[in-house]
Amino acid sequence: MKFYSSLAVVAMLLSSAAATRAQNLPSYMAPISGLTTTTPADIATKDVLALNTGMFELYGDAGKVFQANILAKHPVILGLFSGSGGRFTLYRPGMAPLDAPQVPVVYQLLKSVGHSTMALAEVVGPYLDNPANTSWRGSMLAYRSRMQSALDGLDTTPMQPEWRDNNRTILKNNIAFMDDCVAKGVIAFSSLEAFGKKQAPYLAKNVAWAAQTQVNHWMTVLADWKTMLGPDWDKAYAASNTIYVARQNNVLFSVLAQFFPPEAINDRLLLIETVSFTTTQADMLDSLTRIIADRSVGSLFFGNYHLMDYELMGGDARAAIIAESGKRGMTPFLPPVVPFGSHQWPTLVTPGPGPASIADLK
Repeated sequence: MKFYSSLAVVAMLLSSAAATRAQNLPSYMAPISGLTTTTPADIATKDVLALNTGMFELYGDAGKVFQANILAKHPVILGLFSGSGGRFTLYRPGMAPLDAPQVPVVYQLLKSVGHSTMALAEVVGPYLDNPANTSWRGSMLAYRSRMQSALDGLDTTPMQPEWRDNNRTILKNNIAFMDDCVAKGVIAFSSLEAFGKKQAPYLAKNVAWAAQTQVNHWMTVLADWKTMLGPDWDKAYAASNTIYVARQNNVLFSVLAQFFPPEAINDRLLLIETVSFTTTQADMLDSLTRIIADRSVGSLFFGNYHLMDYELMGGDARAAIIAESGKRGMTPFLPPVVPFGSHQWPTLVTPGPGPASIADLK
């Protein structure tokens, strides 16, 4: 006589029930039916992990309320990057959003001509010193046509005479370089290098003029908005977006910083990193709302209003990295410790030797 453990009995009953259930299923279910098993540990793990998933759903619902409360009490300024020199929007409690006028179009003209020169380096880069491959020729001839059209109409564009002369030189040099490459049937690196050095001083002028145009425009806008808001400016939040290449010397953030006190940096004035040059106002408002709301949570649990601005496990992870590095005979390599609520400029702040601008390169 055989005796079965209670677990074996349960397994046998489940198997029997599954077999019976399989026999009762219609034939069209056969391809997708089958016995599945889930252990108690699997179920428990999923139940615990679901708490974190549910947190984001709950936060999304609460965030809508938080955002409405913030906009009802505080002016908010968003400075978003765009190809036209940026977009600034002012949100005032109880009023429709106010979009600032765009940067004068000459800013875009200067950048477009400058970028056309940079684009040539991208076009020819894969084919340097390779006479056997002329697949670049069609693209270059098409771009040359566009370049010639731009040069032909340059005199009628809204641009100061000195700036127009500089851009005429850039376009003519571009065309001459392309004609030389087409005529020779090869793109020599020596020719590209000489072309780059020839264009550099003219490109530097375009960069400087574009920056002057952009900064003058936005500082005028913000000065007007600050006067308009009066005392409410002191409780305004402002944020601009950035990607990796624009973290340091971010134009929009730097302009905003001129109208806020230093202690507002990383408090009411925020630089929000994104993964693309452009983002939406809705996404920026969501990010700003979450930052502000999380501060209240950090204060509630840990007694520090700016704790949640930082990676919550960062301090303990730092200690763990130091400990693990020691075990492996390694010297820890970590950034300086920055206190919660630091008002340091939110990008690279440590000075050092070496060029830091186009002017320094001269």
